[in-house]
Amino acid sequence: MKKMAIITDSNSGITQSRGKELGIYVIPMPFFIDGQLYLEDITLTQEEFYKRLGADSDISTSQPSPGDVMELWEKLLEEYDEILHIPMSSGLSSTCSTAMSIAEEYKGRVYVADNQRISVTQEQSVYDAMALRDKGMSAGEIKEILEKEKFLSSIYITVDTLKYLKKGGRVTPAAAAIGTVLNLKPVLQIQGEKLDAYAKVRGWKAAKKTMLTAIENDLNGRFADIKDQMVLGMAYTCSKEEAGAWRGEIREKFPGYEILEGPLSLSVACHIGPGAMAVTCMKKL
Repeated sequence: MKKMAIITDSNSGITQSRGKELGIYVIPMPFFIDGQLYLEDITLTQEEFYKRLGADSDISTSQPSPGDVMELWEKLLEEYDEILHIPMSSGLSSTCSTAMSIAEEYKGRVYVADNQRISVTQEQSVYDAMALRDKGMSAGEIKEILEKEKFLSSIYITVDTLKYLKKGGRVTPAAAAIGTVLNLKPVLQIQGEKLDAYAKVRGWKAAKKTMLTAIENDLNGRFADIKDQMVLGMAYTCSKEEAGAWRGEIREKFPGYEILEGPLSLSVACHIGPGAMAVTCMKKL
């Protein structure tokens, strides 16, 4: 059996320390804050990021440089026979397409899986890949499975403020002003390829109910045939206390389901701001 290295990026929510525990490699996502380069979980902590976000610093996302990615691959290929690389969804960033392009130079030793995931759904893909590797599958076989199953997940997100959606051009200034006055909470969805509007409701209570109902509809509709293979997830940019309460609501609504949880990746947080909550479901391979 070939010796395989598994790589993901910090958009999965897997920290550098957690990656070491798992025996995988995590590429830090780069950010520019007021013109200075930072690397997630290396030179940029969650706390520092939200501090700078709250101070209205100029923050923009970027992608790992091809040179840095190739340097890691070449280092790992001295020890491993092949690499499986699981980046964030190609629909949300060019990170994946860049990696797929440069992988062609490695003559079948590097496989990049475009399985359309981010945050805890991407994290689950890493766990799936590890399990399939341990069953003796090759990087190419695992890539094929991950891409075949890529749309078997859903993410629903509610934001606390319209400020960052307005800043990113996703809502107009007028709509943001009206929404703030009326306490409107947009519910957004990620179904693999992109971030879309799902619903617009008044207040947090209605927003959370809308998200939980959306997951329930997915479990009983799109995923009815594989309902017993689904895992739930939650991600957040809110406080740990609020996240704990949100976890309790999810558990109460869906008793018996495994729940994967963690802070929402900074690449998403950059566009939706602090105070957000998300709930997900995804097939566990």
